[in-house]
Amino acid sequence: MSVEHAPPEVQLAVDLIYLLECNEIAPEIALAALEIVKHDYQAKLTKQSQSTKEY
Repeated sequence: MSVEHAPPEVQLAVDLIYLLECNEIAPEIALAALEIVKHDYQAKLTKQSQSTKEY
């Protein structure tokens, strides 16, 4: 399967890996940063879910 036909989350993952590798980001730094991003996006989903329930 080519990346062009992959689901959007796979395409994004490939792009992120490429970006991290091209910038020679150490794996432990990349994982720590991704954990921050994960928490941020989980908070956004929670907030979005709560605002949807208000209507």
